[in-house]
Amino acid sequence: MNLEKAAKQLEAIGNPTRLRVYRTLVRAGNNGLPVGRLQTKLGIPASTLSHHLQRLVATGLVTQERQATTLICRASYPAMNGLIGFLADECCADVGCVASEEEAVA
Repeated sequence: MNLEKAAKQLEAIGNPTRLRVYRTLVRAGNNGLPVGRLQTKLGIPASTLSHHLQRLVATGLVTQERQATTLICRASYPAMNGLIGFLADECCADVGCVASEEEAVA
């Protein structure tokens, strides 16, 4: 993952409402949630939810699939894991991780 993509994804989940939406979809698992159920769970207006979902979809953190008349939203776990990996990849690269070494001994 490059720095630009990571920054856009972090910016997207930097909004409290989008973070709530994203965490709700992460909790929903691979089945995801229909937009209507997501709206009910979060208690936010449909237009607000649509706006925030568009941003999450644009950054690749959420996918959407139409099933007949229902729009299913899912967290993209590969994108989430890529972002987490990007953040952790160089942990203590310049000095060595003291915490990791202590955990390994325990």
